[in-house]
Amino acid sequence: MTVGNISPVLGTGSADLVPSRYAVRIGEIDVLVISDGILPIATEVMSSNVDPAERKAWFNDMFLGPDAFDWPLNVVVIRAGDQTILVDAGLGGQFDGFPRAGQFPQRLKAAGIDLASLTDIVITHMHMDHVGGLLIDEVKAQLRPDVRIHVAAAELEFWKAPDFSRTAMPPPIPDVLRATAQQFAAQFADKIQTFVDEKEIAPGVVARRIGGHTPGHSVVRVTSGDDQLTFAGDALFPVAFDHPDWQNGFEHDPEEATRVRLRLMKDAAASSEIVVASHLPFPSVGRIALNGDRFRWVAAVWDY
Repeated sequence: MTVGNISPVLGTGSADLVPSRYAVRIGEIDVLVISDGILPIATEVMSSNVDPAERKAWFNDMFLGPDAFDWPLNVVVIRAGDQTILVDAGLGGQFDGFPRAGQFPQRLKAAGIDLASLTDIVITHMHMDHVGGLLIDEVKAQLRPDVRIHVAAAELEFWKAPDFSRTAMPPPIPDVLRATAQQFAAQFADKIQTFVDEKEIAPGVVARRIGGHTPGHSVVRVTSGDDQLTFAGDALFPVAFDHPDWQNGFEHDPEEATRVRLRLMKDAAASSEIVVASHLPFPSVGRIALNGDRFRWVAAVWDY
């Protein structure tokens, strides 16, 4: 697999002081990872079923925390044939307390990608940091009238009356998540196309529901020739490689999310495919290797 620039979509200049986009080529398909920015988050949310001393030790070993850390947020643009597909849309700018996130619209523009060129949008799940970017008025105004938004049917159904009984989120968050998901569903009702288990979005691009994190949480797999890439959404977090059994406070079914995470990592290690995820450090392009009874993240070498 070759790794490098996608000349048709990358602009020649950017105001960013650090890179905010990175491109890989999967066979004949272009994949562009774009950083939506950074979310500050409490360490306890990343390990809700763990003794505080054990949690603190791990985060100290990783030079993070001890009480909070920076959580990356990535979205993906895929060009397959004549389709341009956005996977997730970041946080948006309507939420207080997250000034470093919600960067995707201007970074998409800096990459030379017009919102009006998007033929399809895949939503891995309807948490606010994955649909919020579509609720910005300037973004909505630029989307083409016939854009197709793909969401698992189980996800759309869940957010009609979501169950937060097994989550461990800070008190304000569930209400914001519920309101944002329902706003998204209402505003894009005429554009949403649902699927049950999986759907081919374009030749070589398949969305597949895996559940766990939310009932309809989905991943997107890109396959072309001998190359494969999976965008894992929120199925993977940095702590998952050392401690795949540590539960995330945002998981609506923690036990199922753990099973899904283990299965995904085992499959990725066996296939040697490229993996990208929403909340792994940008550009989050790498592979997963077995490391005894744990896993190891092998970051790809950047090709400038």
